[in-house]
Amino acid sequence: MAIADTTPNDMQPKDWKDNRLRARLEAGDYVLGLTITSSNLETAVLGAKLGFHFLWVEMEHSPVSLETLRGIVLATRGLEAAVIARVPVVALWTAKRVLDQGVRGVIFPFVSDPELAQTAGKACRYPPAGLRGSGAGLATSTWFEPGNYYDSADAHVLTVCVIEEERALAHIDAIAATPGVDVLFIGTSDLSFSLGLRGRQNEPKLEQAIETIKTAAQRHKKFLGRPARSADEVLRFHKEGFQFFQSVTELGLMRLGAGEILQPLGIGLSQSNKNALY
Repeated sequence: MAIADTTPNDMQPKDWKDNRLRARLEAGDYVLGLTITSSNLETAVLGAKLGFHFLWVEMEHSPVSLETLRGIVLATRGLEAAVIARVPVVALWTAKRVLDQGVRGVIFPFVSDPELAQTAGKACRYPPAGLRGSGAGLATSTWFEPGNYYDSADAHVLTVCVIEEERALAHIDAIAATPGVDVLFIGTSDLSFSLGLRGRQNEPKLEQAIETIKTAAQRHKKFLGRPARSADEVLRFHKEGFQFFQSVTELGLMRLGAGEILQPLGIGLSQSNKNALY
């Protein structure tokens, strides 16, 4: 099922490259990100041309390095998709390292209390609103908007806090109220594990937790995000108030594409448990 771009005509930018993630979100539209887990720049460049609104560069669960992230920013400069990075931990220094490569947003994992939310919110803004350091020479050379980088970055960088632990539910109102936090993203898999559900998704306990997070986000006017594995899920979750979506990985797209070719030929995808010998 195709996902229609529902941005009103008067909101459509004259040049797609000038599109802003925040502008789409504020207009009530969704943004959809391709997850990048490998260090191949060709893959990232192709992913940035496919129509996704951003690349979710995965630096928590994959071997993508800081050097690779900078290469992705350079290689995709001027293309349609913005580059956003998920860092391994919530800290000023982890955010600083990726921001100074020129990313347009930072995704912080396991934001489970107000102190961590405050760190995330301050890490992505320059003083006096935040605590970001001013050594962004590389970022200024590849930033998408001309003029004053510091003002532009403060206006456009997205701060995404992932809610994925049961203990965050007790603090969710304070987390959602934190200045500088733009998106509350529900990590539904880890949240399920934290609730003792071993990753299962169709569980009332998980749905209740999601509703609690959703209510807090809407009360404090934060954008809501979650994973979406298909076009149908994007459209369904968007109707429920979610706007910021993590889509499949580039390797997942390869598997989906292989299925499109092989299955009509009666060739099933390999179910072998053998690992590659390299």
